[in-house]
Amino acid sequence: MQARQAGQQRRTGKRRSQPHRPGAPHKGKQRSVKHPVAKKRAARKSAQLAALRKLLHHGRHSFTLASLGLLMLVASCATPRVGEAPDHSLALVATDFDSLPGWERDRLAEALPALQNSCAAFAKWPDDKAVGKLGGQAGDWRAACSAAMQVQAGDNTGMAIFLKTYFQPYRALDRTTDQGLFTSYYETELDGARARGGAYTVPLYKAPDPPVTFTRAQIDNGALAGKGLELMWLKDPVDAWMLHIQGSSVVKLPDGKITRIGYAGNNGQDFVPVARLMIQEGLIPKGQASMQSVRSWLQAHPAEAQTWMQKNPRYIFFRELDSSAGLPTGPNGALGVTLTPTRSMAVDPAYMPLGVPVWLDTQAPDGTPLQRLMVAQDVGSAIKGPIRGDLFWGTGETALEFAGRMKNSGRYYVLLPKTVATRNTLTVSELNTDGSN
Repeated sequence: MQARQAGQQRRTGKRRSQPHRPGAPHKGKQRSVKHPVAKKRAARKSAQLAALRKLLHHGRHSFTLASLGLLMLVASCATPRVGEAPDHSLALVATDFDSLPGWERDRLAEALPALQNSCAAFAKWPDDKAVGKLGGQAGDWRAACSAAMQVQAGDNTGMAIFLKTYFQPYRALDRTTDQGLFTSYYETELDGARARGGAYTVPLYKAPDPPVTFTRAQIDNGALAGKGLELMWLKDPVDAWMLHIQGSSVVKLPDGKITRIGYAGNNGQDFVPVARLMIQEGLIPKGQASMQSVRSWLQAHPAEAQTWMQKNPRYIFFRELDSSAGLPTGPNGALGVTLTPTRSMAVDPAYMPLGVPVWLDTQAPDGTPLQRLMVAQDVGSAIKGPIRGDLFWGTGETALEFAGRMKNSGRYYVLLPKTVATRNTLTVSELNTDGSN
């Protein structure tokens, strides 16, 4: 899903005293004059701190507040999306493993391959390379990753001991709440051909060099045709459009061979959620919106389908994944490692570092608790904000059954190596555990 429409403010200001104007008489000690914008910022900060105190006070029984740590991070160089607050921030509050919802019930060892994949990526980095904004440096992960490689497959008890030995969990807060949105995605399975012919008439393109900014409509109308960029041909334009949303696919060729294609870039256009537009127009009932319902509507209305699909101008380019050592076991994520079904998750790297383990607390589409260890290994242009996740659920229609209906609120906790937590976590003096300044 790097593929997944692969995308990502804040400025901090320091209050300054009003400067003395040349020629103006001094009247004793000058009083600082606060600019209206500064007043607004100060009031907002005060309200946020009060809300955080209240939130932490109510959750006191589940936290080790004696070791309270609060790390405020902000995303940079991004334009706020419509409907989003322009000043999201990530706060981390230290807790303990036994307070993680569902900790005793998860089959922790299922997440071991995903964590080992992250460690394999970190192993290629120099020691001083930053692991996002809060994950320390690659060198901080050496000891934990070395130990991760020694955990036996399927050993849930050993995995729990390993995590408690090397990591410190932190509850994630977005300003005044710990709640965010969690969705899911999957890898499609499609029939395709390397050359156009017969039923194979819908092209998938390789990334142009230099990059282009043609819209989806322009590309559909032939803006890239005949330039040698055709990677694969599919049968159904709706299947191709869905692939652009998911970002990767297993492709069965006419000769029976299997290959895998993945994300290679995009056209630089903004992502527009067509499902939301269809709900607004009354084409799909809000309570029944899912990937399946959108696909079914488009396939049932071929005369209108292209117009609706083109309302999302973003276009995804693909590459064939290296299969010299056999077919990859899954799609690649933004971290550059193979994703692990049900254990890899896409996040917003402006806040959450790629590669780190995350404890998820949300609900499955059927309303049952979904509480498990995940690893942040992918991104997506619709995955924005401090508490936002998109679970990779696997390949094919079975995975679609889950992924297509997943859209629930929830929260998560980030696990950081203890050395990182000790060195980098900041204590904010304005926020006291007793609720007073």
